[in-house]
Amino acid sequence: MLSLPVLPDHFTFPRVLPAAAPLHLVAQLHALLLKLGFHAHTQSLNALLAAYLASARPDFASRVFRGGGSARTILDVVSWTTMVGGLCKLGLVDDAREVFDGMPERNLISWNAMVSGYVKAGRFLDALEVFDEMRAQGVDGNGSVAASAVVACTGAGALAPGREVHRWVERSGIEMDEKLATAVVDMYCKCGSVDEARRVFEALPAKGLTSWNCMIGGFAVHGRCGDAVELFGRMESEGVAPDDVTLVNVLTACAHAGMVGEGRHYFDYIVRRYGVEPKMEHYGCMVDLYGRAGLLDEAKKVIDEMPMEPDVGVLGALFGACKIHGEVDLGEAIGWRVIELDPQNSGRYVLLANLLAGAGRWEDVAKVRRLMDERDVSKEAGLSVIEVDGEVCEFRCGGLCHPLAEEVYTMAKDMMRRIAAEGYVPDTRDVLHDIADEEKETPLLYHSEKLAIAFGLLCSRPGDTMRITKNLRVCRDCHEATKFVSRVFEREIVVRDRNRFHHFKDGKCSCKDYWG
Repeated sequence: MLSLPVLPDHFTFPRVLPAAAPLHLVAQLHALLLKLGFHAHTQSLNALLAAYLASARPDFASRVFRGGGSARTILDVVSWTTMVGGLCKLGLVDDAREVFDGMPERNLISWNAMVSGYVKAGRFLDALEVFDEMRAQGVDGNGSVAASAVVACTGAGALAPGREVHRWVERSGIEMDEKLATAVVDMYCKCGSVDEARRVFEALPAKGLTSWNCMIGGFAVHGRCGDAVELFGRMESEGVAPDDVTLVNVLTACAHAGMVGEGRHYFDYIVRRYGVEPKMEHYGCMVDLYGRAGLLDEAKKVIDEMPMEPDVGVLGALFGACKIHGEVDLGEAIGWRVIELDPQNSGRYVLLANLLAGAGRWEDVAKVRRLMDERDVSKEAGLSVIEVDGEVCEFRCGGLCHPLAEEVYTMAKDMMRRIAAEGYVPDTRDVLHDIADEEKETPLLYHSEKLAIAFGLLCSRPGDTMRITKNLRVCRDCHEATKFVSRVFEREIVVRDRNRFHHFKDGKCSCKDYWG
């Protein structure tokens, strides 16, 4: 076109800039845009901002955006929203928030860009804060912003806000399409209320494969294998063929419930009947299924006969099983292999050190810890989040920065004293110190889960439900202590750890102690 020559007009740049992926082409078009005097054309400027952000050059986009003079006067809501969305996609959410806060006007797309940006960055509470501000200003939502808010509640493990978002969707008349409905089902499952998830699922007029998978997976992580298998049967009867995700969920359900025979059956059946090709994660599920049940030879056989080299996840499942069942020799061999495959994961070192400590091999424990120091690997601190009256509070292992810190510590000590009087005995097997058992009990008191429970006891009454989310797997001692707390203090305590949910009530856990 230029060679004819035909000069571009104000329609040209908004159409050609999105196609200019390489940075040098964007820069050339920018120069031509200036040369031809279209720098004061809003749509051309917006396309230029988007092109620089798509080329991962937020610095150039910011120079154009903050260009001063005439450039500032022609910015519209699309210009501002383009900057917010583009910066969020590049992970620069704080810079995006600064732009967002300075917007002279906002539309629904602007709000959704900021909410979804925080969600993608894993800053779920910030996302909910922006969402609440949007609603407070009376902005009508849509399915996209609703889905982002629901995902934020899921990530934060915040059931009360999740319920409120769900009610808001229903009041607002927003269409509950499959994507949004699946997000709501997933939220209830991952926030510990699988029965509410089921009610939403059953109310769906049409259920796609994603919805079925989400509900089956929800039952799986709550240890409700019977419900998961029953739902899988319903899914088949309604003519919905399973996929590789379905297979993972069914196998996970069987593994959490210790149903080895059923897991073996469904692996063979789904692969043969529906032609689902087993992938790495499916073999990992089978290793986990056998390993949790103590069938370590069967688990090792799965690894030896896999058609591909096992990854760190598959080997890690066998490694964890060795720790559960005290198989030191095999566990040590697999443990060193896992560490070399995943050298920056502190959990691998800790698990190996715990395995060796349980065998009293303190010199080898010290060797593991020295290797961590040499590789500058820090142990991931335990973090527990508890929801109280719709507010989410964080507690970290070993320390407490909270306005009620003194009261929480006092309650934690009283809690441990009262459950000890009822028969609780601290499980010190995983405390990594070659010291007397009595001295090992003190570090256990400051585990993040116990601090969160103590805070929950301060803020609740008998009969209430406390919901806690952990970043790590629940330890043996916290699991046993929480069972006692649920009975002595008459609370239902729902704990979501890295692997699954535990529902504690009347001194029992939904996992039936099959949780390792």
